[in-house]
Parts: sequence; structure tokens; C-alpha cells
Amino acid sequence: MQHNNQHNTQRYLVTLLLAMCLKILPLPVVLNYLNPDWVLLVLIYWTLATPERVGVFNALVIGILVDVLTGRLLGQHALIYALISYTCLKLHKRLRHYPVPQQALFIFLLLMFSQMMMFWIENIQAPVQLTVSFWVPVFTGTILWPLVYSGLRYFRIFGFHGRHD
Repeated sequence: MQHNNQHNTQRYLVTLLLAMCLKILPLPVVLNYLNPDWVLLVLIYWTLATPERVGVFNALVIGILVDVLTGRLLGQHALIYALISYTCLKLHKRLRHYPVPQQALFIFLLLMFSQMMMFWIENIQAPVQLTVSFWVPVFTGTILWPLVYSGLRYFRIFGFHGRHD
């Protein structure tokens, strides 16, 4: 059991690192509008898959790292990620039994909440113009959820080499 937990921790850290790289990846403006919050998607997956290991404190720390990484107001992502992680923890038993398309609806609501909180926090700092491009990552994240879910699930179960450890 300890061996499997160690592998899951390594896989969790690898997927988070990859998600953070995707978050700061310099993309053309058009693709940048489509870029979902990869870190949040990975965090949601691992919170649902291993709720006993990934929790609110973990989300808080990851959020602070993302704030530092992206140069945002310190605590902005931390607050959002912690609230979403708490929601996932409270509902994980129910959500695990839903088919992935139904889970995508829940993911849509979480991503929408995240963007609304982001808009609210940024609007407190300085007035922000609300544009369609602000909401596009919500839709791309929702559309990509089945791929994220199945890819991370495969990686969690089979790891790097395609075999169960």
C-alpha cells in the first residue's frame, strides 16, 4: 500500500507540474483565450480521485504557488482553489458515480464559479471590462474534462510505463 501511495504522490506532483507549465506556456493570443485553468482541472481530478490525500490545505498551497507563478494578487487563486476543493470533497462520493458527461456539467459550474470569483477579485482592484474571452476558458475546460479525466485516470492507474505498479 505504501508503494502505491508513493507512486500516486509522484504522479500527482508530475501532473501538477505539467499543469503549471501549461498555465504559463506562452501562446498566441487566440489560443491563450482558449487555454483553460489546467491546474484547477488537475486539482479537481485528484481531489475527486484521492480525497483522503488531496484536500483544502493542498489546494491553498497550490493556489499560492499559482499566484506567484502568474504574478496575480497573492491569495487569489488560493482562495478559489480552496473553495472549489472543499466543494469537491463534500460531493466526491456522489460525483464519482456520475458518468463523465454529467461530471462535465459539474466541472462547468466549478469553472464558472472560478471565473466569476476571478472577475470579482480583479474588479475590486481596478475596474475590469467583462468580455466574451474571459468566459471562453470555462467552455474549453468543460469540453476538455472527459479527456483530462480519462488521461489522468489512466496515468494514476498505469503510470509512466502503461502498466499497473
